[in-house]
Amino acid sequence: MFWQKFFGKKVATKFTGVVVAEIKTLKAHPNADKLQLVEVDSGQEILEIVCGAWNIKIGDKVPLALIGAKLPNGLEIKEAKIRGVKSNGMLCAVDELGLGLDHSGILILNSKAKVGGSIDKYLK
Repeated sequence: MFWQKFFGKKVATKFTGVVVAEIKTLKAHPNADKLQLVEVDSGQEILEIVCGAWNIKIGDKVPLALIGAKLPNGLEIKEAKIRGVKSNGMLCAVDELGLGLDHSGILILNSKAKVGGSIDKYLK
């Protein structure tokens, strides 16, 4: 758990299983125009994620909710098939981490963020 200032108030946000990942490849989803396939380095392995956000590029460091992660809104991340392609986690926007209301794209982290490190530690 960590604390963040939000609109002048301290807001507690709680989640588990979210790490810093680095985007390695991006390609079009074969069965959906509005989705893309993203390969990320989780610090442990390379994972393929199906993603609907388009604000990311190769080399970006982003929050990755691994299979089993629990987000503040109660969502538990499970392995899923999205339009016929297996997704091994979820890249997260600000609102999905409970850090604010922005859902316009994936949260882009500082380039110095340690791949595989806990987002909780990064945000502290």
